[in-house]
Amino acid sequence: MNPESCKYTEDHEWIYTENNVSTIGISKFAADELGEIVFVELPEKDSTLTNKDEFGTLESVKTVSSLYSPASGKIIDTNTSLEDDPGIVNQSPQEKGWLIKLELSDKSELDSLMSYDEYKTFLDTL
Repeated sequence: MNPESCKYTEDHEWIYTENNVSTIGISKFAADELGEIVFVELPEKDSTLTNKDEFGTLESVKTVSSLYSPASGKIIDTNTSLEDDPGIVNQSPQEKGWLIKLELSDKSELDSLMSYDEYKTFLDTL
């Protein structure tokens, strides 16, 4: 998944939408900042999220970080491979290290998120 085709939040989650299904993960910047991820907690499939709901946590050797949904919808899939190998998030945060897939309930929520270029500019301010 190409980082340029994703939208981003200020909390460093990315979302890639194709048709009405969105894949959500964390940016390379966030994965690098967290350091080695040792545990991933994700929600149950078929759970419903509202925009900005906390949906899980990433635990690294440094800290525990909450994950927030960039959009509302129903969880249709979770990346179960992260249970056995959470380091995938560090190695491939925007490809193999995705977290959840969401069937969107309101696609217009994506309009308020940052484009890749806007996100890069945002990172420059940190």
